Amino acid sequence: MNKQTRFNLWYTMIAIFGIILIHNAWTGLTQIARIPYSEFQQLLAAGKIAEIGVSDNFVQGTLKEPLPGGQRQFTTTRVDQNFARELTDANVKFTGQIESNLLGNVLSLVMPIVLFFGVWYWISRRMTGAGGLGGGLMQIGKSKAKVYVEADTGVTFADVAGVDEAKDELKEIVAFLKDPKHYGRLGGRMPKGVLLVGPPGTGKTLLAKAVAGEAGVPFFSISGSEFVEMFVGVGAARVRDLFEQARGKAPAIIFIDELDALGRARNAGFAGGHDEKEQTLNQLLVELDGFDASEGVVLLAATNRPEVLDPALLRAGRFDRQVLVDRPDKAGRIQILNVHLKKAKLGPDVSADTIAALTPGFTGADLANLVNEAALLATRRGADAVTLSDFNAAVERIIAGLEKRNRILNAKEREIVAYHEMGHALVAMALPGSDVVHKVSIIPRGVGALGYTIQRPIEDRFLMTREELIDKMCVLLGGRAAELVVFGHLSTGAADDLRRVTDIARSMVTKYGMSETMGSVAYERDARSFLGPQGVGAMRERDYGETAGDAIDQEVRKIVESALARTRDLLVERRELLERTARRLLEKETLDEAELIALVNAPATQRAGKQAAGTLQPSLMTTEPAVRDSVKP
Repeated sequence: MNKQTRFNLWYTMIAIFGIILIHNAWTGLTQIARIPYSEFQQLLAAGKIAEIGVSDNFVQGTLKEPLPGGQRQFTTTRVDQNFARELTDANVKFTGQIESNLLGNVLSLVMPIVLFFGVWYWISRRMTGAGGLGGGLMQIGKSKAKVYVEADTGVTFADVAGVDEAKDELKEIVAFLKDPKHYGRLGGRMPKGVLLVGPPGTGKTLLAKAVAGEAGVPFFSISGSEFVEMFVGVGAARVRDLFEQARGKAPAIIFIDELDALGRARNAGFAGGHDEKEQTLNQLLVELDGFDASEGVVLLAATNRPEVLDPALLRAGRFDRQVLVDRPDKAGRIQILNVHLKKAKLGPDVSADTIAALTPGFTGADLANLVNEAALLATRRGADAVTLSDFNAAVERIIAGLEKRNRILNAKEREIVAYHEMGHALVAMALPGSDVVHKVSIIPRGVGALGYTIQRPIEDRFLMTREELIDKMCVLLGGRAAELVVFGHLSTGAADDLRRVTDIARSMVTKYGMSETMGSVAYERDARSFLGPQGVGAMRERDYGETAGDAIDQEVRKIVESALARTRDLLVERRELLERTARRLLEKETLDEAELIALVNAPATQRAGKQAAGTLQPSLMTTEPAVRDSVKP
């Protein structure tokens, strides 16, 4: 309720009390004589009363002749007749008295009015959203944007690391907001909208807050989903209100997070065009056309699904600029780690360079979580500082899941898992150019992993040749090939391996044109989703017929079978090494990089001695455990 409404309410209450007081004063000043009841009896006996009115407590009437004061009307308080007779016989002057009920009368008159205004006041607050939970009916078209000033964001470009290219793009916005005239002196204008695109956790929202913190301007932050409500037209009203608020506080920044919730491509069918989301998007398009960047209002938005956005939203003149905020490379990861490692007490063996080499593909959010997990692990074991072993354990926990030492495997299952994982490791160590094997373990982790092999890339890679893809497939098939070589049968442990190998082979045939049979033709479209294939949520688009589809399936099968045969031959040549390393893995349960290198490069005499000591005979048994593929980053 606004200030003017509160004043009107108080004026109304004062007027009511004034009317009551005036009414009582007027009643006291009227020409009605108040006489004792004994005098009333005397006037009645003398026949001087013309007419009379009787109530429970009072007697009112009119006299035939006026009293000495000139009043003809009178009133008196009734007295019990028996008691009055006794007083009259005793020649005592008496009058009736009743308890004052003025307060009760006033309350009975005022309380309904107060109750009415109280209910009206509560309803008004609910309707305007001033005191309601979640807003009221009159607030439904208002924007829910959170407004921050420079001190509230608390973020500057110094707090954002690993995205130098994106920061350089956004520094122009800061320069424009600080000095629009100087920035536009050559005729250039600021882009109306800047869209930050990239995978989740790369720092898009943090960058937007940093722009506001650097420029020192109000920062309107809202999620795209907050525009859309059940009622048609509400989202459009909120878009209008948001831009009106920003214009009132210009220069300012409007930041819409998760733009894909608001700007999804409109339905091109006959049934589309009238629902709430489309009206909201249409209003946003109108607002982007209607405001001038010279007003000092800059629109920033973030999304990790640019492929679903409406083309009209991305055209020039609306979101003029798209800034990619991608996963950081090794140098970027080092910068990000330097920011987060300041908050932890580190041991002498911890360096950002070493941790960055262990975390290819990690985003800024992943690295922040890694530092926190390592600190928690060190705290749990009662250490005084966080060491490199804590970071290694944290990486394994994030990649492979929580260690399940209480999951007891029988001897046959442990044997299968050990040979399976050593198959992955030995093939990776045998093929040139493969990622370094960091650790092999048969300790169960996560939901279904009974063992895992972690490989550490030497450097960040952005392109892969056909030969390198084949080698990667051979490493993935190393576990299945080891089971075939040692046991002569298969288990369910290679389910995830086969899925990943099939995906690589199909991409080689349908996307990369790496099949001699199918030629240099792209048969499938790349969705280019930052969320990966699972985030697309749609079936694979086929640009080929049934005949080509059958040929593609045959070529994929041919590539996979060829890779499996190559892997199997490689392990047959290294059968003795496979036996020895698998036996060692069964003893220790976990082998790190140094131990693996020592086992593979052991002298021939040492190998012969160990062989004479006894060779673990493979068990020809069948199992059906829920063994999952070995996990690799």
